[in-house]
Amino acid sequence: MKKIIVTGCNGQLGRAVNLFFKDNKDISFVNTDVGELDITNIDKVMELAREVQPYAIINCAAHTGVDACETEYDKAFKINAIGPRNLSIAARETGAKLMHISTDYVFDGKGTRPYVETDATNPQGAYGLTKLAGENFVKDFADRYFILRTAWLYGDGKNFAKTMLRLSETNEKVRVVGDQFGSPTSASELTKAINALLFTENYGMFHATCEGSCSWAEFAREVFRLAGKTTKVEAITTEEFGAPAPRPAYSILENRMFKLTTDFMFADWHDAIAEYMKTL
Repeated sequence: MKKIIVTGCNGQLGRAVNLFFKDNKDISFVNTDVGELDITNIDKVMELAREVQPYAIINCAAHTGVDACETEYDKAFKINAIGPRNLSIAARETGAKLMHISTDYVFDGKGTRPYVETDATNPQGAYGLTKLAGENFVKDFADRYFILRTAWLYGDGKNFAKTMLRLSETNEKVRVVGDQFGSPTSASELTKAINALLFTENYGMFHATCEGSCSWAEFAREVFRLAGKTTKVEAITTEEFGAPAPRPAYSILENRMFKLTTDFMFADWHDAIAEYMKTL
């Protein structure tokens, strides 16, 4: 029986991971969220790891409030950087593998072609800065790790698709950013990618998003089309939207390492969102 510690188990990815593996009799999950384990406390992390002696740790915990990170930098750094550091130290001491989830925000978003794993990072805001620090801590302190950079994630929880559907109930038209481009990625597809790596020795950095790309406005239109909504989408600029924290304008990641080192292929984003909409 392989024991696996999951952090952030109540988030979109944590829930998807539990759902995917629920019938696997060879795995026993030790599910933790902020109430059960403070990943920013090295003593608590070490205590749990020594008790469980896990096969792997899957870190789904993060401070993902992009705007909040700007005003809560220390809190974001503790969760997004020190937390992964602590889990890396625990994984190394107990001989566990570490599966750590990172983000497209480690790039500046000024690219003109999909980012590959070896491209230079240049985060523009607090969220990206703290997540990059987390990646670096994982590289520094973990022996056997997988870092998966994903983007535009949605699943069982609060997400863009659900927000759009809620807005469509009371609005004939919604204004959505049309000059930011990325790859909407379902938590269930990301979980399949985790499964493709976790039981291998294929360690390192991987980009992990659904295939294809779109703008947020195009994503909204597809959500409405699938839901049979007549709500119109007006594309606006990032400047017009006016969020406090900078967003990468070009966030498309190329899953190069998956394609070069595995047989795993992410679904196209259109197919993934269609599958997801059936669950709502």
